Amino acid sequence: MASDHSGVRGYVLAGGGSTRFGRDKALAPFGDVPLLLRIVDLARARTTNVAVVSAAQKYRDLDARLEIIEDRWPDQGPLGGIITALQNTAAALPVCEWNLILSCDMPFLTGDWLEFLVDHARDSLTDVQVILPQSAHGPEPLCACYRTNAADALKTAFDAGVRKVTQALKQVHTELLDESLWKRFDSAGRLFWNMNTPADFEEAQRLWKLAPPAESDAR
Repeated sequence: MASDHSGVRGYVLAGGGSTRFGRDKALAPFGDVPLLLRIVDLARARTTNVAVVSAAQKYRDLDARLEIIEDRWPDQGPLGGIITALQNTAAALPVCEWNLILSCDMPFLTGDWLEFLVDHARDSLTDVQVILPQSAHGPEPLCACYRTNAADALKTAFDAGVRKVTQALKQVHTELLDESLWKRFDSAGRLFWNMNTPADFEEAQRLWKLAPPAESDAR
């Protein structure tokens, strides 16, 4: 039986400048589909609806179905995009308690993992505000579930000058999901791998062609 994802909103953050990448990495093709659209589709299957947080006019011609939410703090890093997303939910869809927030540059995300993450959030204790995985690189706040009521505490940290997401998360109640919970969805350890440089993209393309996502995860 399919999971009930009512009350969960999806957001994909695509407001970065891709400076080191040299071009817009959200448009990098994987299986002839821009990575942004692939991640949006993964989120659509696990949430009530999905929006992209970016510059106001960016990506409007990419897909007529895309809902674009303008990043209220452009060029201020992903924390501003997360707060934009949570504030948008609070104003437009207050019945949505949880928000699945994803970066636009994770080519190895899987639908099964996102399904688990969203279901885990819906079943979590009421005082938990953010649920995020912990990898060998540390917490992964750009593949996480945020309760809508975390917006105010994160905004307070942002107003105080905090820009690093993991630092802002010290102001909310978090739950870390360790490797024992997520590794079964990603035995190769690539689930949260992202692309920052052209070399990263070339390696991601090579690995993706060797083992593309299952058909159920594809666009």
